[in-house]
Amino acid sequence: MSEEVVLQETRGAVKWVFINRPERRNALNEDVANGIIAAIEAAEADPECRAICLTGSGDKAFCAGGDLKPSATGAPFTVNPADPRNFVVRMFNRMNDSTLPIVARVNGPALAGGLGLLCACDMAVASSSAKFGAPESGIGLFPAMIMPLLHRVLPLRKLFELCITGEMFTAEEALQMDLINYVVPPEELDEKTEWLLGRITNKSPTAIRLGKIGFRAVRDMTLQQAFDFGQLLLPTMAQTEDCKEGFKAFQEKRKPDWTNK
Repeated sequence: MSEEVVLQETRGAVKWVFINRPERRNALNEDVANGIIAAIEAAEADPECRAICLTGSGDKAFCAGGDLKPSATGAPFTVNPADPRNFVVRMFNRMNDSTLPIVARVNGPALAGGLGLLCACDMAVASSSAKFGAPESGIGLFPAMIMPLLHRVLPLRKLFELCITGEMFTAEEALQMDLINYVVPPEELDEKTEWLLGRITNKSPTAIRLGKIGFRAVRDMTLQQAFDFGQLLLPTMAQTEDCKEGFKAFQEKRKPDWTNK
């Protein structure tokens, strides 16, 4: 097996990214975070790439959270008080800034930081055997670092329950609380993931890229600010080559030939 902790594979218009630490249940460390950042940047640099699929190697876990090891004081991680910036936050910021849709293929448990990683993706397809949770309260912590992501995805009551009890949720429960898009039996996970990716990659990459910028912008705006932004963004999008091609293809009753411009 490769010693690389993050593997990249191009499948058509999709960059597949594998956290490659199955012996550690694909736990996060700085090398993994840097590998995911590098994969996103490689995908964005490829004009033929239309989406990113993030998953874990093997069948034991999507990501079991941070790779915590006791420090000399007995704390589960060390912090430099002169520079407390964490590599996980740097990774989350890069995922949030990605101009390409990121789909999570959840092949096993997504716990703690792994749950945050899932929430940092735009969409998710999960195996019915997957489990989800933020168990930090059971070891004297709280999921503070992933809280901003959880807040944006989960209903408030379920968010409190998940963070305070630290208990696990099933894939079906995760679906009901809108944590994931689809749940399928393990043997159908690849097929369903490819199906969702196919519905992304046949659409305008320019519209999706500008649309993601819009999503990020309006999320924290007031309603009036969001309306003002939208009425400026849409006419701008209408001037793109992809939009012109899309309208022309619609009129000619054919599939569009996207230009990515």
